[in-house]
Amino acid sequence: MQGVPAQFNDEKDRARFCQLDGLTGVELYQAHISRYAFEPHTHEAFGIGTIDAGAERFRYRGAVHTAPAQSLVLMNPDELHTGESASEEGWQYRMLYLDPARLAAITGEQGWWFTEAVCFDPPRAAQLSALLAMLWQVRDPLARDGILLTAIDLLRPCARIGDKMAAAPRHRFDLIKEYLRDNLADNITLNELAALASLSPWHFQRQFKAQYHVTPHQMLMAFRLWRAKELLASGRPAADVALAVGLTDQAHLTRSFANRYGTTPVRYQKQIRG
Repeated sequence: MQGVPAQFNDEKDRARFCQLDGLTGVELYQAHISRYAFEPHTHEAFGIGTIDAGAERFRYRGAVHTAPAQSLVLMNPDELHTGESASEEGWQYRMLYLDPARLAAITGEQGWWFTEAVCFDPPRAAQLSALLAMLWQVRDPLARDGILLTAIDLLRPCARIGDKMAAAPRHRFDLIKEYLRDNLADNITLNELAALASLSPWHFQRQFKAQYHVTPHQMLMAFRLWRAKELLASGRPAADVALAVGLTDQAHLTRSFANRYGTTPVRYQKQIRG
């Protein structure tokens, strides 16, 4: 079945990606997941979607959320999260991933931010689901841009817009996150990270996990795999991508990528570039 990685155990499960031609920073995703549980991962983009059937449970920003059918899921960029079924039948959903720079270019507004991760709003969810379905099918650039703008306009009342988040004070571990991103391909040690934070390795890992609910290694893997997505979308061979982001080989990339995104790197690349 197209879009189903080897790691899926339920034949009904499927996950597919799509990027819009000539429009960088916009990615579509649709899936039905029954038993699969996604490991912590990140999207350096807004993750905006609808639950069309069933219910999803996920950890995001230190809390566990449940999103039932007919609800909106509204995630901010660079936030680690998980995903698993909260119902017997699994959950069916559609997502739109919007790069912050692309969103600012489209709207002319800086500082979009969603304060609520889940919003139960059946009319708005139905409208957004229909718009996202249309984006998968439309080929005319003018029609496509109009549909995208309609979707963004639909979500605007759910967002806080301004520069308040940009003015928030830096956390002491922001430096660690930047270091991880800048050194994806390196063999980073816990001692190295702890020294950057002026803490012992034991205190560093405890405080880091208390802040982000993942270990430093889990965060590094999330950053590596997001970068892998970008390189795969650009056409780089999977084996080269694995080495570029610090993974052992293509098999390591395949296992890790599927655990976090629900499809293999090769299938993701075919879907995006096909």
